[in-house]
Amino acid sequence: MADYYKTLGVEKTASTDEIKKSYRKLALKFHPDRNKGNKEAEEKFKEISEAYAVLADDEKRKQYDSFGDSSFHQRYSQEDIFRNTDFGTVFQEFDLGGFGDIFGRMFSGGGGFSGGGFEGINFGAGRQGGRGGFRGAAAKGQDVEYPVQISFDEAFRGSERQIAFQLAGAAARNLKVRVPAGVKDGGRLRVAGMGAPSPLGGPAGDLFVVLQVAPHPQFMRVGEDIEIKMPLKISEAVLGTSREVETLDGVKKVKIPSGVKTGTKVRLKGLGFPIPGKSSRGDFYVVVDVTIPHNLTQAQKKAVEALQSVDL
Repeated sequence: MADYYKTLGVEKTASTDEIKKSYRKLALKFHPDRNKGNKEAEEKFKEISEAYAVLADDEKRKQYDSFGDSSFHQRYSQEDIFRNTDFGTVFQEFDLGGFGDIFGRMFSGGGGFSGGGFEGINFGAGRQGGRGGFRGAAAKGQDVEYPVQISFDEAFRGSERQIAFQLAGAAARNLKVRVPAGVKDGGRLRVAGMGAPSPLGGPAGDLFVVLQVAPHPQFMRVGEDIEIKMPLKISEAVLGTSREVETLDGVKKVKIPSGVKTGTKVRLKGLGFPIPGKSSRGDFYVVVDVTIPHNLTQAQKKAVEALQSVDL
């Protein structure tokens, strides 16, 4: 699959306006009416239109960024990608052929897309409103959100959850949801067609399972990495030491170098969270916390005074 950001020539930090501006420039360049009989231009037009449909939509973009390209396309069909995309306002001031005609040809199979059913797309009316618009099916039903709390370990390893919910005026529903390894707090899992029914006879909305990850008593997640604090005695910080540390992959030995300060991070590579859509993982960091005792015994006080006497 192509990288949508590269397809539109924008950075991952690009604003919606920047994405729209880049798409409009490329779409005008590869517009089929400006490239009669050029199949390569038409394919490029499809690619940039698909990229725009995802990146111009906050929710789709969030899902794409969170799960990666391959996982995103497992969750979103081509119909889902183009649903509710407004192409009309992008080109309304340009004197071009009707975008309804163009997309209609492509979505109907004449240009490579199979089938119709791309409801909710606003293609605009085209030149003087007279080139014919692409009329979609009845609007789909409302999407529904359902919060589910999962443990830190479930977010790390992935799991399956049986959920039960009931919409107003509808029968109770039970379904199993797969939570992929590496999900973040606030991540959303889409279950197509399990939302509210359409009042106009269109397809049902979607169910979005919103994940709430419970905190861990020892570990802290930072992006794809995991951090744990390790208290050290002054002598351990000065001389260095080896310690065993509990990770989500079991007990590992970590070597603390001599002369470390509070806040120093010792990395255990590849023991962090799985990155959705990729084979790589984040890292695990042991964060040093040098403990300074407040109440010294006489023996400890003498030892510190001895260090002081040798300029330590």
